[in-house]
Amino acid sequence: MLRGVFLLLLCQLVGEVLARGLSLPAPGPVIGIALLAAGLALWARRRPAADADATDVGKASNALLGSLSLMFVPAGVGVVQYFDLLTAYGVALALALIVSTVLTLLATVGVFLLVKRGSAP
Repeated sequence: MLRGVFLLLLCQLVGEVLARGLSLPAPGPVIGIALLAAGLALWARRRPAADADATDVGKASNALLGSLSLMFVPAGVGVVQYFDLLTAYGVALALALIVSTVLTLLATVGVFLLVKRGSAP
């Protein structure tokens, strides 16, 4: 599992170096996860019958996902701490949340359709 965590952090580091070194508009972790996905796709091509959960990266990922709920504790504390601001600007925040969610979904569908159109034989 240690090797899996190392690979995850290495991909993030390479993504950060590429993003900052080449002044790319995408964040380093996004580039790193794309590199990880490409590496895993190449690995799966060489071993098509392999179980992804049994790999080092799979074990490390499952361990991190198992403790993902801990990442929401600081956000919950922040909501409670600034509850007066939340009540004062609640309507504006809810509207911004709804509009941004709809725009994100529309952008996702648009990108999916472009990729689907580009990859169709």
